[in-house]
Amino acid sequence: MMAKKPPKPAPRRIFQERLKITALPLYFEGFLLVKRSGYREYEHYWTELRGTTLFFYTDKKSTIYIDKLDIIDLTCLTEQNSTEKNCAKFTLVLPKEEVQLKTENTESGEEWRGFILTVTELSVPQNVSLLPGQVIKLHEVLEREKKRRIETEQSTSVEKEKEPTEDYVDVLNPMPACFYTVSRKEATEMLQKNPSLGNMILRPGSDSRNYSITIRQETDMPRIKHYKVMSVGQNYTIELEKPVTLPNLFSVIDYFVKETRGNLRPFICSTDENTGSREPNMEGRSEKLKKNPHIA
Repeated sequence: MMAKKPPKPAPRRIFQERLKITALPLYFEGFLLVKRSGYREYEHYWTELRGTTLFFYTDKKSTIYIDKLDIIDLTCLTEQNSTEKNCAKFTLVLPKEEVQLKTENTESGEEWRGFILTVTELSVPQNVSLLPGQVIKLHEVLEREKKRRIETEQSTSVEKEKEPTEDYVDVLNPMPACFYTVSRKEATEMLQKNPSLGNMILRPGSDSRNYSITIRQETDMPRIKHYKVMSVGQNYTIELEKPVTLPNLFSVIDYFVKETRGNLRPFICSTDENTGSREPNMEGRSEKLKKNPHIA
């Protein structure tokens, strides 16, 4: 009997997972052709504008983004003449790069321009051709973004006034959603039993100071690999042939996702699924680590 394919996530489930991962409000979404400085050709992405960040997904139903672009420091948005019929092209000029965007039709191009300019300039642009209902949405997004920034600034001010404590550090540095307090063996079992939930787990290292990444790759046959992530000062170094140093654990997870172009996805258990807790039974873990002090 053939194994049943995992059910496709419902739209609400997708929205909840993306909100949990990005922690930003959704303002606009749709397909975009994107060409960044490192791209040879345009890449076709389902794109979300959340806050002042563009999140890129391989398709409409993916829950994990494969790339993102912070546009809060947008210098200008320039239109390009397109020889393609019913197609809008424009360039986002940022301090460190220029990103070319192309839409499937001129109407969606006007919408993207309108929403991007609204959240970056904190004003509704007057030079976009939109219907009255679409303009109303821009004004709604403008108010939401203003409120979000005020709340963010207030939260930052309160945090600066607080005395740094252990709990305070935890609030400032939450762990990625795919972090679980499990052993090497337990992480492997989780990935093997629940492939539909993702194929990458961040877990404590064998020495309690560092971390490890466990992944499950689908090639000719499933393979499990482990990578050490060393805590070095304020940064984290992935032990590869050419070590990669990143500022935080979120960047570590992003690195694996981007380098595999979305083939690696963080393993995320939903609260409504019977897949076990985020902290499985750790009885005997200390003994395992003593016997295997060098494992990743």
